[in-house]
Amino acid sequence: MWKGRRESFRNAFRGLWYTIRTQPNAQIHLVVSAIMITFGMFVGLTFTEWCLAFAAVALVLGAEGLNTAIEALTDLVSPDYHRLAGIAKDTAAGGVLVCAICAAIIGVMIFGPHVWRIVSAWLY
Repeated sequence: MWKGRRESFRNAFRGLWYTIRTQPNAQIHLVVSAIMITFGMFVGLTFTEWCLAFAAVALVLGAEGLNTAIEALTDLVSPDYHRLAGIAKDTAAGGVLVCAICAAIIGVMIFGPHVWRIVSAWLY
C-alpha cells in the first residue's frame, strides 16, 4: 500500500517539475509567488492573509498544471490542427487566466493596505 502511495507522489512531483520546467507562465507564477512571500514576511502578514495568499498561489499553479495536462493530451490525440483541439487548449488557458486575475485581485486586497501604510509613512 505505501509503495503505491510513494509512487503516486513521485509521479505527481514529476508532473509538477515538468510544468515548472517547460511552461514559461508557471515560471512567472513562481517568481511572483517568491516576491509575494518575501514581501509578506517584510510587512508581517496576518495568519488569515497568509492563508488567502497561499490559496491564491495554489489556485493559479494548480490551474497551470491542469492546463499543461490538457495541452499535452490534446497534442497526443490531435497532432494536426483541429478546431475542437484549439478550443480545448484556449479554454484551459482561459481558466488559468481567470485564476491569475483573481489571484492578482486577492494580492491587491491583501498587500494594498500594507503598501499604503509604507507609502504614507514615507510621505508624512
